[in-house]
Amino acid sequence: MIELEGVPELIDPVMVAAFEGWNDAGDAASTAVAHLDREWKGEVFAALDAEDYYDFQVNRPTVFLDNGVRKITWPTTRLSVVRVGGDKPRDLVLVRGIEPSMRWRSFCNEILAFAHELGVEMVVILGALLGDTPHTRPVPVSGVTSDPDLARTMDLEETRYEGPTGIVGILQEACTHAGVPAVSLWAAVPHYVSQPPNPKATLALLNRLEDLVGLRIPLGELPEDARAWQVGVDQLAAEDSEVAEYVQTLEEARDTAELPEASGEAIAREFERYLRRREPGSGPGGPGVAMEGGDAPFLRDTGSGRTRPPKPEQPGPEAVPGAEAAEGADVAEEPDAPEAPQGPADGSPGRGRDTGKDTAPDPSTDTAADGDAGTDTGTDGESDK
Repeated sequence: MIELEGVPELIDPVMVAAFEGWNDAGDAASTAVAHLDREWKGEVFAALDAEDYYDFQVNRPTVFLDNGVRKITWPTTRLSVVRVGGDKPRDLVLVRGIEPSMRWRSFCNEILAFAHELGVEMVVILGALLGDTPHTRPVPVSGVTSDPDLARTMDLEETRYEGPTGIVGILQEACTHAGVPAVSLWAAVPHYVSQPPNPKATLALLNRLEDLVGLRIPLGELPEDARAWQVGVDQLAAEDSEVAEYVQTLEEARDTAELPEASGEAIAREFERYLRRREPGSGPGGPGVAMEGGDAPFLRDTGSGRTRPPKPEQPGPEAVPGAEAAEGADVAEEPDAPEAPQGPADGSPGRGRDTGKDTAPDPSTDTAADGDAGTDTGTDGESDK
């Protein structure tokens, strides 16, 4: 049984998770959770034992100097709490880390134990996929769930995916079997510009999360970063006539496919977001403002008798939707993620950068890690989806 010390009683808490690796193209998902943690001053209250879940030859620890003293940061997954004030306060439990190398079922059970102990009402898992989507258009974000009732009430897609999966798919199914409502939000990242960061995809994920949980999320400099990113890609594309022609082809296909949707629901959702951002009280103590939480708590696992102090946070990685990758891009089947619009005929998505490696394998010989077995072979580009 898990005992949490120093964590206050939370208000309608929602758990938001993202993992570096196969599920995180352009570092879009992990950067989104890092943004929430930074803007709302999250307090780390627990860190999973890195020895239990990570292969340090795949995800290596890092050494740094702190006032002349050498210290080590170990790859792991950390949990933090943010208190969101305002007229309709709602707290978030943020889960950010690296896709585990092994023991996925135990990993998910430990995350769920925290969710039960904190009274989490819903789990939202963020992911990003490589797809045939132009960088000049809004980033497509799909919301999927395994729960038919949740799909109807929250206007989500009921997942029909079959194939290899990553920790996002495994955690979502674990939540479903445990009776915890779970949703995955997937952003489609252009496969021809998959290198991180991708602030435009991060911004799209945060906007969709804002709609889902009903909170006004402070965006900081993200909108400006997204515009600068698109201008930079525009300039690169303009220097290569073949790339420019390819982007135009993607634009035409996207515009044709989305023409019937250029009304109704999408416009209403955008207008609601606009109104939410105009609400009064957006300053200190108003909607979407974090409230300081006091002393950092500690976690005690009574089964092992270990007390774990909060550890420093760690940045996050990437992945992408059903896409024929451009020459040289790493492509893999996309587990448990919705098919990206304009994806390849077989619906298989590309995958994101594998943290801890420098080069990508030949797509023809790349194989996805088995989510049930929970083992990471260490092959570059094989962070499980």
